[in-house]
Amino acid sequence: MALFFMILRKMRKNLLLETALLVGLILTVALTAAIPVYTHSTLDRMLVKELDRYQTDNNAYAGSYVWTAYFRNSKPEQAAAKLAQADAYFDQSIPDRFPMDSLETAKLRYSKNVSFTPVDTAKVDSRINREGRLSALSGLEQHIKLVDGRLPQAAVSADGTVEALVTDRALSSLKMVLGNEFYVMSDNQQVLKIKPVGVFTVKDEHDLYWFQSLDSLRASFVLPYEAFEREITNGGKIPVLGMSWFHAFDYRSLKMGDLETLKQADEESRNYVASHFEYSSFENPMMKIVDTYEAKEARLRLMLWALNAPVLVLFAFYLFMVAGLITERQKNEISVLRSRGAARWQILAASLAESLLLGVLALLAGLPGSLLLTRVLGASSGFLVFVSRAPLYPSLNADALLYAALAVLCSVVMTLLPVWQATRSSIVARKQQLSRVRSVTFLHKYFIDLLLIGFALYGLQNYQRRMKDLTAHALDSLSFKVDPLLFLLPACFIIGFTLLLLRLYPYLLRLLYLLGKRFWSPGLYSTLIQVGRSATQYQTIMVFLSLTLATGLFSASAARTLNANAEEQIRYRYGADVSMSVAWSNDAPVAVPTLAQSGKAVSAAPVDSDKRVTYIEPPFEPVRQLPEVDAAAKVFIEDEGRVTVNGKPADSAIMGIDTDDFGRVAWMRDGLLDHSFYAYLNLIAPEPTAVLISRSLADDLKVKVGDHIQIGWEGIQQAETIVFGIVDYWPSWNPLPTPKDKAAGTAEASAPAGEAGEATKPYLVVGHLSFIQNHLERKPYEYWLKLKPGALVQELYQSIESADLSVNRIDVSRQIITERKNDPAQLAINGMMTMGFLISMLLTLIGFLLYWLLSITGRMLQFGIYRAIGITFQQLVGMLIAEQALTSAAAVCMGVGAGMVTSRLFVPLFRISFSAAEQVPPFHVIVERGDLLRLYGIAALTILIGLAALGILLSRMKLHQAVKLGED
Repeated sequence: MALFFMILRKMRKNLLLETALLVGLILTVALTAAIPVYTHSTLDRMLVKELDRYQTDNNAYAGSYVWTAYFRNSKPEQAAAKLAQADAYFDQSIPDRFPMDSLETAKLRYSKNVSFTPVDTAKVDSRINREGRLSALSGLEQHIKLVDGRLPQAAVSADGTVEALVTDRALSSLKMVLGNEFYVMSDNQQVLKIKPVGVFTVKDEHDLYWFQSLDSLRASFVLPYEAFEREITNGGKIPVLGMSWFHAFDYRSLKMGDLETLKQADEESRNYVASHFEYSSFENPMMKIVDTYEAKEARLRLMLWALNAPVLVLFAFYLFMVAGLITERQKNEISVLRSRGAARWQILAASLAESLLLGVLALLAGLPGSLLLTRVLGASSGFLVFVSRAPLYPSLNADALLYAALAVLCSVVMTLLPVWQATRSSIVARKQQLSRVRSVTFLHKYFIDLLLIGFALYGLQNYQRRMKDLTAHALDSLSFKVDPLLFLLPACFIIGFTLLLLRLYPYLLRLLYLLGKRFWSPGLYSTLIQVGRSATQYQTIMVFLSLTLATGLFSASAARTLNANAEEQIRYRYGADVSMSVAWSNDAPVAVPTLAQSGKAVSAAPVDSDKRVTYIEPPFEPVRQLPEVDAAAKVFIEDEGRVTVNGKPADSAIMGIDTDDFGRVAWMRDGLLDHSFYAYLNLIAPEPTAVLISRSLADDLKVKVGDHIQIGWEGIQQAETIVFGIVDYWPSWNPLPTPKDKAAGTAEASAPAGEAGEATKPYLVVGHLSFIQNHLERKPYEYWLKLKPGALVQELYQSIESADLSVNRIDVSRQIITERKNDPAQLAINGMMTMGFLISMLLTLIGFLLYWLLSITGRMLQFGIYRAIGITFQQLVGMLIAEQALTSAAAVCMGVGAGMVTSRLFVPLFRISFSAAEQVPPFHVIVERGDLLRLYGIAALTILIGLAALGILLSRMKLHQAVKLGED
């Protein structure tokens, strides 16, 4: 207890520094623990959204589970026993095993096919062959609506008749009316008498109970469940053919932490059915989506670590700096203890106890802070943009506790490093160190700066080589095995580049001194001497400021770049705000389906494939006149086109456009082409036979501007055109190679033979739509639309419906961009980069004020002497301003420079978040001027606050206090 109070007294002596250290520890724990918390919370929400989307797209409840089993030649008593065991398992064990509540449950039974013979042949035509099944659904009565008749009685009537329900379709397919009685014949034996007494339909179409449609009962008599069990299952009058057990689980309560339990329960239930029944099947759409989430979680977690690596390195440096300041104030005490016989481990033990105490406090405050941090991240829609979306509901998990503990452990080690270094010196060595001026720091002496830069550039070169291979072979980015060290490269480069600038900094000061040594005022001269001779003294704060600003700029640039590139890729892929196709009338023969016994279409009658289909072009004005449309264009795209050069054919996509309309609606990023996008449109506009071709076609087939080429497609005569221009990119066209196994119908001449595994280069020809329609063939084309500013997508849909346009497909870039922003990876990018930027700026302010306040406090004697020899207060403030300009302002410039260079080199690392085939237009780095202004503003505000605080501190200093301090 005495040791504990001693530690508290020691911490109270350095309360300001200890508080700053605790703040850094809390932020470190909160950010580290937030990674698994945010990963789970985001994927929880996205999992529910994906299941909701499945339900909307497929009109089927995503949380439904259907286990179906079939009997083959089982004895009635064996079948009854197996069903009783299975019912108990699915009624009792299944709800307990699955990590979700069961909202609805049902059991289905049906017999083998039987024939129905009318009891009264005078009323019912006996010549009709009536075949069907007897079925039963548990709990049916609560979920149906009677169309006619009444509900059947579960008990057998006095004359031995079993009452049943039928659907309206069953009445017509079995050619009967209510009240007709039938003998049920199985194996030519009369086994039961049945009577339909009611016609039913579904009470509520959205009822989860209906896991199958009424169409499956189109040839069934539906018995009361109790009657089926009594007469069929247990009575054995007719063999039971199939049975299904259904549960509708509340998938909205599903969490990422439940996935392992869900998979285990799913596997156990499948194994149970498969082991107890001869034949079985399963329907559970939820598992198809859940199975992909382990990979998504691993990828998202990797992305979060990548985004946070520079910030975590910054935290480590911050903790090291603050711990170094604390240790610097205790070095005399430590050296005295060492001189008096204290062992190094004893001094370290006391510091360890202090660090552990702070670590425990950081855990207690940081873990709840990670939950708050996750909520803030969940509200991020873009970089430094927050929206009022549905909140995340984060919760701590085992991974968060583990990461938080590891963060505290690493932080404790970082805070002990300066103490370990200080324990090496006795009081004599300490005084010797104070009397010596260090000209070179350890980092510069052993060229750590050059080693870090070399390591980062080597890793970058290796990454670029592997990404080039991915693109050349058209592989997905998932094929890229990510080395975790990859994400340390930006931090290593920032540190190395900053240290390199600091290595050159003394030479800059010397040059500055020499240039104006005849003109400097005494105050500025003294400041240059102070900073120049004590350059190593300022390196800690300069490195810290540079790191924080460079990290903030890197975070901002990475977020802006990834957001902009994701949006540009979507806009480029679809070419315009809206891309849609409508149905064209044609004279193509209708394929007549042939029906199997089940009534489902299984094949179609052959049609005349040699007949040329004639299409009737729909009017264009209704599309152009939609209220939300600013401009519209016709765009014809033939993916299976052919181009012939000097008699050599090749596969090529062919695009037909109206140049004026196309220029109004198409989107194209500046800088992708050698000249302006509109210049190419103007180039071909006057000449009907003019075309633009892709660079790949020009290079592979040796085509140049002015050459004549023939274009067309299979089954028509090609037309001759003239090449007016060569383009590398064109709206909606992907110039990246595609895998050979995915390139359909590639001709031998479509690409030069290469090495095995190489991808196929796509070709493109862009010509006039009118020329293609007049000289080749009139075929359906797409409509590309540019929406008016502020136009709502929902209103566009309503206008299309009001205009009675028969739309086959419609893609709205704005909607797709919104969906992309809600992707877990994109949310992580925006959230973490925003938080990294804000934390960097916060640490800049804290670290700057802390360092300079302590530094000025330690130099009060020096300032007192200045005042004593006649330096005025205004001159003293001017010296401080000059010192800040030479150190802090220089560090700001170094940080911005390091951040700019690091962003240009290392932001492309995040291309791994995109598929190689999606990286069109090519990835480019964006550094917004607004982010630079924020950085400069925050840095200027920090320096101004610091100067104001230092000025107040100096104004309160008394001359006699400085003299007294000198005497002490």
